[in-house]
Amino acid sequence: MTIRPRLRDAFWMAAGAAILLLLMLLVLLFGKPPNPDAQLAFKAQRLDLVGRMQLGLASASEAEKSAVLAITDQDSQVFADQARAATAAVERERRELTELLVKDGTQGERDALAEFSQRFAEFQRVDDELLDMAVKNTNLRAYGLTFGPAAAAVSGMSASLSRLVTANAGSPDAVKVTSLALGAEIGALHIQTLLPPHIAEASDAKMDELEALINNDDGQVRSDLEGLGALPNLSGGADLAEAASRYAQFRDIKSQILALSRENTNVRSLSISLNQKRKVMLLCQDALSRLQAAIRQEAIDATYGGRFRIR
Repeated sequence: MTIRPRLRDAFWMAAGAAILLLLMLLVLLFGKPPNPDAQLAFKAQRLDLVGRMQLGLASASEAEKSAVLAITDQDSQVFADQARAATAAVERERRELTELLVKDGTQGERDALAEFSQRFAEFQRVDDELLDMAVKNTNLRAYGLTFGPAAAAVSGMSASLSRLVTANAGSPDAVKVTSLALGAEIGALHIQTLLPPHIAEASDAKMDELEALINNDDGQVRSDLEGLGALPNLSGGADLAEAASRYAQFRDIKSQILALSRENTNVRSLSISLNQKRKVMLLCQDALSRLQAAIRQEAIDATYGGRFRIR
Protein backbone atom coordinates (compact mmCIF):
# COMPACT_ATOMS: atom_id res chain seq x y z
CA MET A 1 0.00 0.00 0.00
CA THR A 2 2.95 2.36 0.35
CA ILE A 3 4.19 1.81 -3.22
CA ARG A 4 1.20 3.28 -5.08
CA PRO A 5 1.40 6.79 -3.60
CA ARG A 6 5.09 6.96 -4.47
CA LEU A 7 4.41 5.89 -8.05
CA ARG A 8 1.66 8.48 -8.31
CA ASP A 9 3.93 11.23 -6.96
CA ALA A 10 6.65 10.22 -9.38
CA PHE A 11 4.20 10.38 -12.22
CA TRP A 12 3.08 13.93 -11.39
CA MET A 13 6.66 15.06 -10.93
CA ALA A 14 7.54 13.70 -14.35
CA ALA A 15 4.50 15.37 -15.88
CA GLY A 16 5.42 18.70 -14.27
CA ALA A 17 8.98 18.44 -15.52
CA ALA A 18 7.71 17.72 -19.03
CA ILE A 19 5.41 20.73 -18.96
CA LEU A 20 8.25 22.97 -17.69
CA LEU A 21 10.54 21.65 -20.40
CA LEU A 22 7.87 22.34 -23.00
CA LEU A 23 7.44 25.92 -21.78
CA MET A 24 11.19 26.49 -21.93
CA LEU A 25 11.26 25.17 -25.49
CA LEU A 26 8.41 27.51 -26.45
CA VAL A 27 10.27 30.49 -24.97
CA LEU A 28 13.43 29.52 -26.83
CA LEU A 29 11.55 29.04 -30.08
CA PHE A 30 9.18 32.01 -29.98
CA GLY A 31 10.43 34.35 -27.26
CA LYS A 32 12.31 37.53 -28.21
CA PRO A 33 15.50 37.84 -26.18
CA PRO A 34 16.79 41.27 -25.17
CA ASN A 35 18.88 42.97 -27.84
CA PRO A 36 21.98 44.54 -26.21
CA ASP A 37 22.71 46.68 -29.26
CA ALA A 38 19.20 48.13 -29.26
CA GLN A 39 19.36 48.74 -25.53
CA LEU A 40 22.71 50.47 -25.87
CA ALA A 41 21.42 52.65 -28.71
CA PHE A 42 18.34 53.59 -26.68
CA LYS A 43 20.55 54.49 -23.73
CA ALA A 44 22.82 56.60 -25.91
CA GLN A 45 19.79 58.36 -27.41
CA ARG A 46 18.51 59.38 -23.99
CA LEU A 47 21.94 60.50 -22.79
CA ASP A 48 22.36 62.55 -25.96
CA LEU A 49 19.06 64.31 -25.35
CA VAL A 50 19.99 65.11 -21.76
CA GLY A 51 23.38 66.42 -22.89
CA ARG A 52 21.75 68.63 -25.51
CA MET A 53 19.31 69.96 -22.93
CA GLN A 54 22.19 70.82 -20.58
CA LEU A 55 24.01 72.62 -23.37
CA GLY A 56 20.82 74.37 -24.49
CA LEU A 57 20.17 75.70 -20.99
CA ALA A 58 23.72 77.03 -20.77
CA SER A 59 23.38 78.68 -24.20
CA ALA A 60 20.03 80.24 -23.27
CA SER A 61 21.47 81.60 -20.04
CA GLU A 62 24.52 83.06 -21.78
CA ALA A 63 22.38 84.77 -24.45
CA GLU A 64 20.01 86.10 -21.79
CA LYS A 65 22.87 87.73 -19.86
CA SER A 66 24.15 89.27 -23.08
CA ALA A 67 20.67 90.69 -23.74
CA VAL A 68 20.60 92.22 -20.25
CA LEU A 69 24.07 93.76 -20.56
CA ALA A 70 23.83 94.92 -24.20
CA ILE A 71 24.09 98.69 -24.66
CA THR A 72 21.88 99.02 -27.75
CA ASP A 73 18.28 98.03 -28.41
CA GLN A 74 19.32 96.09 -31.50
CA ASP A 75 21.90 94.00 -29.65
CA SER A 76 19.48 93.34 -26.80
CA GLN A 77 16.86 92.09 -29.24
CA VAL A 78 19.33 89.87 -31.09
CA PHE A 79 20.53 88.20 -27.89
CA ALA A 80 16.98 87.90 -26.54
CA ASP A 81 15.94 86.10 -29.74
CA GLN A 82 18.92 83.75 -29.36
CA ALA A 83 17.96 83.02 -25.74
CA ARG A 84 14.36 82.25 -26.70
CA ALA A 85 15.48 79.98 -29.56
CA ALA A 86 17.77 78.01 -27.23
CA THR A 87 14.99 77.65 -24.66
CA ALA A 88 12.55 76.47 -27.34
CA ALA A 89 15.05 73.81 -28.43
CA VAL A 90 15.33 72.55 -24.84
CA GLU A 91 11.54 72.32 -24.67
CA ARG A 92 11.43 70.23 -27.85
CA GLU A 93 14.10 67.90 -26.49
CA ARG A 94 12.26 67.64 -23.17
CA ARG A 95 9.09 66.52 -24.95
CA GLU A 96 11.00 63.99 -27.03
CA LEU A 97 12.66 62.56 -23.94
CA THR A 98 9.32 62.43 -22.14
CA GLU A 99 7.88 60.23 -24.88
CA LEU A 100 10.87 57.89 -24.70
CA LEU A 101 10.75 57.54 -20.92
CA VAL A 102 6.99 57.02 -20.79
CA LYS A 103 7.42 54.05 -23.11
CA ASP A 104 10.65 52.44 -21.90
CA GLY A 105 12.28 54.49 -19.12
CA THR A 106 12.64 53.55 -15.47
CA GLN A 107 10.61 55.14 -12.70
CA GLY A 108 13.70 56.90 -11.38
CA GLU A 109 14.30 58.44 -14.80
CA ARG A 110 10.69 59.54 -15.08
CA ASP A 111 10.79 61.10 -11.61
CA ALA A 112 13.97 63.04 -12.42
CA LEU A 113 12.47 64.29 -15.68
CA ALA A 114 9.26 65.30 -13.92
CA GLU A 115 11.29 67.39 -11.48
CA PHE A 116 13.21 68.98 -14.33
CA SER A 117 9.95 69.76 -16.15
CA GLN A 118 8.65 71.57 -13.08
CA ARG A 119 11.86 73.56 -12.68
CA PHE A 120 12.03 74.28 -16.40
CA ALA A 121 8.52 75.73 -16.41
CA GLU A 122 9.68 78.22 -13.77
CA PHE A 123 12.83 78.86 -15.83
CA GLN A 124 10.69 79.76 -18.86
CA ARG A 125 8.42 82.04 -16.81
CA VAL A 126 11.36 83.96 -15.33
CA ASP A 127 13.09 84.11 -18.71
CA ASP A 128 10.04 85.56 -20.47
CA GLU A 129 9.68 88.29 -17.84
CA LEU A 130 13.38 89.05 -17.85
CA LEU A 131 13.83 89.23 -21.62
CA ASP A 132 10.72 91.36 -22.10
CA MET A 133 12.28 93.92 -19.75
CA ALA A 134 15.81 93.63 -21.10
CA VAL A 135 14.87 94.67 -24.65
CA LYS A 136 13.10 97.82 -23.44
CA ASN A 137 16.36 99.31 -22.13
CA THR A 138 14.53 102.07 -20.27
CA ASN A 139 17.48 102.84 -18.00
CA LEU A 140 19.88 103.11 -20.93
CA ARG A 141 17.44 105.35 -22.76
CA ALA A 142 17.12 107.50 -19.64
CA TYR A 143 20.90 107.82 -19.42
CA GLY A 144 21.02 108.82 -23.08
CA LEU A 145 18.50 111.61 -22.48
CA THR A 146 20.28 112.74 -19.31
CA PHE A 147 23.71 113.13 -20.85
CA GLY A 148 22.39 114.23 -24.23
CA PRO A 149 19.35 116.48 -24.69
CA ALA A 150 18.90 117.27 -20.97
CA ALA A 151 22.54 118.31 -20.56
CA ALA A 152 22.32 120.42 -23.74
CA ALA A 153 19.19 122.18 -22.45
CA VAL A 154 20.83 123.06 -19.12
CA SER A 155 23.95 124.22 -20.92
CA GLY A 156 21.86 126.50 -23.15
CA MET A 157 20.04 127.87 -20.13
CA SER A 158 23.33 128.59 -18.35
CA ALA A 159 24.72 130.38 -21.41
CA SER A 160 21.62 132.60 -21.64
CA LEU A 161 21.75 133.48 -17.97
CA SER A 162 25.46 134.32 -18.23
CA ARG A 163 24.74 136.74 -21.07
CA LEU A 164 21.91 138.21 -19.02
CA VAL A 165 24.18 138.83 -16.02
CA THR A 166 26.91 140.34 -18.19
CA ALA A 167 24.45 142.66 -19.95
CA ASN A 168 23.13 143.98 -16.63
CA ALA A 169 26.44 144.24 -14.78
CA GLY A 170 26.21 148.05 -14.53
CA SER A 171 22.50 148.32 -13.81
CA PRO A 172 20.96 149.14 -10.42
CA ASP A 173 19.56 145.62 -10.30
CA ALA A 174 22.92 143.96 -11.06
CA VAL A 175 23.21 142.23 -7.67
CA LYS A 176 19.65 140.98 -7.77
CA VAL A 177 19.99 139.80 -11.36
CA THR A 178 23.19 137.94 -10.52
CA SER A 179 21.66 136.33 -7.42
CA LEU A 180 18.49 135.17 -9.18
CA ALA A 181 20.35 133.99 -12.29
CA LEU A 182 22.89 132.07 -10.21
CA GLY A 183 20.13 130.52 -8.10
CA ALA A 184 18.27 129.33 -11.20
CA GLU A 185 21.43 127.91 -12.74
CA ILE A 186 22.52 126.10 -9.56
CA GLY A 187 19.03 124.61 -9.13
CA ALA A 188 18.97 123.28 -12.70
CA LEU A 189 22.46 121.84 -12.36
CA HIS A 190 21.52 120.16 -9.09
CA ILE A 191 18.51 118.53 -10.73
CA GLN A 192 20.83 117.31 -13.47
CA THR A 193 23.13 115.67 -10.90
CA LEU A 194 20.18 113.90 -9.25
CA LEU A 195 18.99 112.21 -12.44
CA PRO A 196 21.76 109.55 -12.80
CA PRO A 197 21.30 108.27 -9.20
CA HIS A 198 17.56 108.07 -9.84
CA ILE A 199 18.16 106.02 -13.00
CA ALA A 200 20.51 103.64 -11.20
CA GLU A 201 18.27 103.26 -8.14
CA ALA A 202 16.33 100.01 -7.65
CA SER A 203 14.25 101.11 -4.67
CA ASP A 204 10.98 102.99 -5.25
CA ALA A 205 11.29 104.59 -1.82
CA LYS A 206 14.72 106.01 -2.64
CA MET A 207 13.39 107.25 -5.98
CA ASP A 208 10.64 109.06 -4.09
CA GLU A 209 13.28 110.80 -1.96
CA LEU A 210 15.27 111.85 -5.01
CA GLU A 211 12.16 113.15 -6.77
CA ALA A 212 11.27 115.20 -3.70
CA LEU A 213 14.67 116.91 -3.95
CA ILE A 214 14.19 117.38 -7.70
CA ASN A 215 10.77 118.96 -7.20
CA ASN A 216 12.14 121.28 -4.54
CA ASP A 217 14.92 122.44 -6.87
CA ASP A 218 12.46 122.80 -9.73
CA GLY A 219 10.26 125.08 -7.65
CA GLN A 220 13.28 127.23 -6.78
CA VAL A 221 14.42 127.50 -10.41
CA ARG A 222 11.01 128.59 -11.62
CA SER A 223 10.73 131.08 -8.76
CA ASP A 224 14.10 132.62 -9.65
CA LEU A 225 13.19 132.85 -13.33
CA GLU A 226 9.89 134.49 -12.44
CA GLY A 227 11.82 136.88 -10.20
CA LEU A 228 14.03 137.85 -13.12
CA GLY A 229 10.97 138.36 -15.30
CA ALA A 230 9.48 140.68 -12.71
CA LEU A 231 12.40 143.11 -12.97
CA PRO A 232 11.39 146.06 -15.24
CA ASN A 233 14.63 146.12 -17.22
CA LEU A 234 14.50 142.39 -18.00
CA SER A 235 10.87 141.91 -18.91
CA GLY A 236 10.62 140.70 -22.50
CA GLY A 237 14.39 140.38 -22.92
CA ALA A 238 15.69 137.81 -25.41
CA ASP A 239 18.23 136.23 -23.06
CA LEU A 240 15.69 135.70 -20.29
CA ALA A 241 13.17 134.29 -22.76
CA GLU A 242 15.84 131.92 -24.07
CA ALA A 243 16.77 130.82 -20.54
CA ALA A 244 13.11 130.17 -19.67
CA SER A 245 12.57 128.28 -22.93
CA ARG A 246 15.62 126.09 -22.40
CA TYR A 247 14.55 125.30 -18.85
CA ALA A 248 11.04 124.38 -20.02
CA GLN A 249 12.68 122.04 -22.50
CA PHE A 250 14.81 120.56 -19.72
CA ARG A 251 11.73 120.02 -17.54
CA ASP A 252 9.99 118.13 -20.33
CA ILE A 253 13.02 115.90 -20.90
CA LYS A 254 13.37 115.41 -17.15
CA SER A 255 9.80 114.07 -16.98
CA GLN A 256 10.61 111.57 -19.73
CA ILE A 257 13.77 110.51 -17.89
CA LEU A 258 11.94 109.96 -14.60
CA ALA A 259 9.21 107.94 -16.33
CA LEU A 260 11.79 105.70 -18.02
CA SER A 261 13.75 105.40 -14.80
CA ARG A 262 10.63 104.31 -12.94
CA GLU A 263 10.19 101.40 -15.37
CA ASN A 264 13.71 100.41 -14.37
CA THR A 265 13.86 97.53 -16.85
CA ASN A 266 17.66 97.27 -17.03
CA VAL A 267 18.12 97.34 -13.26
CA ARG A 268 15.27 94.92 -12.65
CA SER A 269 16.29 92.50 -15.41
CA LEU A 270 19.87 92.43 -14.09
CA SER A 271 18.61 91.75 -10.57
CA ILE A 272 16.38 88.91 -11.80
CA SER A 273 19.24 87.49 -13.87
CA LEU A 274 21.63 87.43 -10.90
CA ASN A 275 19.10 86.10 -8.40
CA GLN A 276 15.91 84.31 -9.51
CA LYS A 277 17.23 83.18 -12.89
CA ARG A 278 20.51 81.92 -11.48
CA LYS A 279 18.75 79.88 -8.78
CA VAL A 280 16.24 78.23 -11.12
CA MET A 281 19.00 77.56 -13.64
CA LEU A 282 21.00 75.64 -11.02
CA LEU A 283 17.90 73.64 -10.04
CA CYS A 284 17.28 72.70 -13.69
CA GLN A 285 20.87 71.59 -14.21
CA ASP A 286 20.80 69.60 -10.98
CA ALA A 287 17.66 67.74 -12.06
CA LEU A 288 19.26 66.97 -15.43
CA SER A 289 22.40 65.69 -13.72
CA ARG A 290 20.31 63.28 -11.64
CA LEU A 291 18.45 62.15 -14.75
CA GLN A 292 21.74 61.59 -16.52
CA ALA A 293 23.07 59.54 -13.61
CA ALA A 294 19.88 57.42 -13.52
CA ILE A 295 20.20 56.60 -17.22
CA ARG A 296 23.86 55.72 -16.88
CA GLN A 297 23.12 53.38 -13.97
CA GLU A 298 20.67 51.40 -16.09
CA ALA A 299 22.06 47.92 -16.87
CA ILE A 300 22.27 46.43 -20.35
CA ASP A 301 21.33 42.76 -20.97
CA ALA A 302 24.34 41.16 -22.69
CA THR A 303 23.16 37.52 -22.57
CA TYR A 304 20.48 35.48 -20.93
CA GLY A 305 22.74 34.70 -18.05
CA GLY A 306 24.49 37.98 -17.40
CA ARG A 307 24.17 41.79 -17.37
CA PHE A 308 26.66 44.60 -17.66
CA ARG A 309 26.52 48.33 -17.33
CA ILE A 310 27.44 50.97 -19.90
CA ARG A 311 28.49 54.23 -18.29
